Order: sequence, then structure tokens, then C-alpha cells
Amino acid sequence: MTKARNRGRQGKRMGQSYTNLIYHIVFATKNRQQLITGERKTRLYEYLGGVIRNLGGISLGINGMDDHTHVLAKLRPDKALSDVLRDLKANSSGWMHDVFPDMSDFAWQRGYGRLPLAHRRSKGCSGTLRNKRCIISKRDFRSEFVELLVKNGVEFDERYLEVGPLPPAIAGSR
Repeated sequence: MTKARNRGRQGKRMGQSYTNLIYHIVFATKNRQQLITGERKTRLYEYLGGVIRNLGGISLGINGMDDHTHVLAKLRPDKALSDVLRDLKANSSGWMHDVFPDMSDFAWQRGYGRLPLAHRRSKGCSGTLRNKRCIISKRDFRSEFVELLVKNGVEFDERYLEVGPLPPAIAGSR
């Protein structure tokens, strides 16, 4: 930009917003039922990625266990996370009912966990999500979720977890 044009811009504010909102989101099936298995799992994760794209986001990784899902996604700043999760859960529940007739009872648990994630950690996290089944196959959802909350400094009230009482090791670390 020339000096003359630059002088004319002094004192003006930036006209655009610049964000890099990367979210690690965890949510479970209703009553932690082990329903996300086999072909359902692969197809559900593909569908979730499509919903995220349709909402203007970018899916960076989706994985989990038979009773819960981890989503790593970059979302638009003009979309409230609660609205994105409402749409993601509602659309995927309906899709499961339509595509897998034997899944008419499929539903997601109310709520979700949103964990902080800096951009510099997102690349390593997407690799972790790809390998998530290997890493957590011997742990239940409750233990993993509470550990993530504690590790990330997320305050919570045990009464509202909907995942049972805390194991003594985690309860003592709070």
C-alpha cells in the first residue's frame, strides 16, 4: 500500500473478524448404551462430518467408543456451540432411525463436554482421535470424561454429570 493510501487508513478499525475456533467435543448415547458399533460407527462418523460441513464448519476428526463420540472441529464464529450440538445430535439421531430401522430407540444424552484446545495442539489431537479406540478401550466413558474435565480445569458439579459417582482417585484430585 502506498504511503498516501496508508495515511488515509490510520485510525480505522479492522472490518473483519479473524478466528480459529477449534473445539474438542464429547457426547454420549442416552444411558451410555453401547449402540455405536461396526458399520453404524463408520457411517455415523461420516454423517456427523457432513452435518458439521453443512453448518459451515470443518471436521478435523471424529472417533470414540460404542457409547460416546469425540469430535474435533473448527466451527464458525457466528454459530453458537449449543446450536451446533443441538443440530448435530438431532440430525444424527433422525438419520440413525432412518438408515438403521433397528435403531429406533437411538438417542444422545442431554448435554456435552467442550474442552479447550489451542491450535498448536489440534494436529496432535486429531491423531489421538484417530487412535482413540486403542487408547481408551479399557476405560469407561465416565472415567474418561471426568478425567478430561479435571485435566482441562473445567469445573463441574457431580450431581449433574449424569454418569454416576466419581471414582475415589478422581474425586480426591478436585
